[in-house]
Amino acid sequence: MAIFLLLLLLLLLVSAVSGDEDAYIGVNIGTDLSDMPTPTEVVALLKAQRIRHVRLYDADQAMLLALAKTGIQVTVSVPNDQLLGIGQSNATAANWVARNIVAHVSATNITAIAVGSEVLTALPNAAPILVSALKFIDSALVASNLDDQIKVSTPHSSSIILDSFPPSQAFFNRSWDPVMVPLLKFLQSTGSYLMLNVYPYYDYMQSNGKIPLDYALFRPLPPNKEAVDANTLLHYTNVFDAVVDAAYFAMSYLNFTNIPIVVTESGWPSKGDSSEPDAIHVLNNTGTPKHPGIAVSTYIYELYNEDLRPGSDSEKNWGLFDANGIPVYTLHLTGADTVFANDTTNKTFCIAKRGADPKMLQAALDWACGPGKVDCSPLLMGHPCYEPNNVASHSTYAFNAYYQRMAKSPGTCDFKGVATITTSDPSHGSCIFPGSSRKNGTLINGTSLAPSSNDTSSARPPQSYGTGSFTTSVMIGVLLTGAVFL
Repeated sequence: MAIFLLLLLLLLLVSAVSGDEDAYIGVNIGTDLSDMPTPTEVVALLKAQRIRHVRLYDADQAMLLALAKTGIQVTVSVPNDQLLGIGQSNATAANWVARNIVAHVSATNITAIAVGSEVLTALPNAAPILVSALKFIDSALVASNLDDQIKVSTPHSSSIILDSFPPSQAFFNRSWDPVMVPLLKFLQSTGSYLMLNVYPYYDYMQSNGKIPLDYALFRPLPPNKEAVDANTLLHYTNVFDAVVDAAYFAMSYLNFTNIPIVVTESGWPSKGDSSEPDAIHVLNNTGTPKHPGIAVSTYIYELYNEDLRPGSDSEKNWGLFDANGIPVYTLHLTGADTVFANDTTNKTFCIAKRGADPKMLQAALDWACGPGKVDCSPLLMGHPCYEPNNVASHSTYAFNAYYQRMAKSPGTCDFKGVATITTSDPSHGSCIFPGSSRKNGTLINGTSLAPSSNDTSSARPPQSYGTGSFTTSVMIGVLLTGAVFL
């Protein structure tokens, strides 16, 4: 099966995570790149894309300095290889806070510390000192009067939740109760949150076909296909919601009902190898069935594709951007005034893919100018966009006109895989493309009008596609219902 790359519009429904805080979408910044951008370049990309929340996997000094005076909210991390020392020594924890937090916090907006990562499953020998490490870090923050500003928690793999469906029967692996109970008490007493890594992609890939792809990808399901929790009668339309609610119910099972959840990692790879046929990036954010309207702040995994990561091809392709800052796909977060793309003016265009099959392009062109109701008159001989007179050039104009006419909706720049998104204006000479900021008397507000029902001069008759089924429409309300994303 071919690998698909979907362009997703993430509808960020901003709603309260807790009393006075708004849900947000952030990004994780990994560094396993052969050509890792400098901290200054990373921050320039964040600012250009108006990304306001980031998570670092360490407390890199150069990165913290580069983030100074940007206002970007930063979660720094205690790496697992430093956890034992901090968990066994209050003084070591205090030194870590002094060096990595106190030294930077006056200029860099540090708002959280993630102590370790998936410790219970990745580093179980350190589990006995995990809560001590959190407490020692928090004590150092208290001593510096920073505990109200900076929350302390630790990210968990969702695999610590057993029997996650139905969510109402979910519980944490009971062998970890000696850690989870004091951990949750700490989070509750400090007003912090449970950090959870949620990967529907892995749930889907490891389900042996039991989890439908649509259920993993937030695609709309008919009511009879929704998963229903028989105990609560809550309906679940995607894996993400079910896992987040399972965590809420698991905490409730231990008598903790008021600890919010922040998803510290979630995403979907944009590319996989032949053994991973369904690598598609999708995200959602609308509130879970258990807590509708209470969105979960979520960090997208991740900012860059990391080519040095070991493992399968998909492991190297979770990023929003490549090392040069070029978007792997365009991802918009509306409602949060945020755009993930290399075009901060929200100008995107749909063009024919380089090297696409000319026959596929011609068929798609015929559909766009016919059933797609695109005004293709600029492509007629003697008109502004006739030259260059080839199928790729004409298809690019028609694809983009359709994409703009459909308000850049998800899936409207696909055309059975022969179209792609660009942020470069394809207008040339007197040929002004719909959506361009360039002036042209034949355009209205930058978008060409579709032909009227009695105007046949511009619509070519459809050939092989008469139903308009080129687009793969994925309506998502973003990653993470509890969001972000895609």
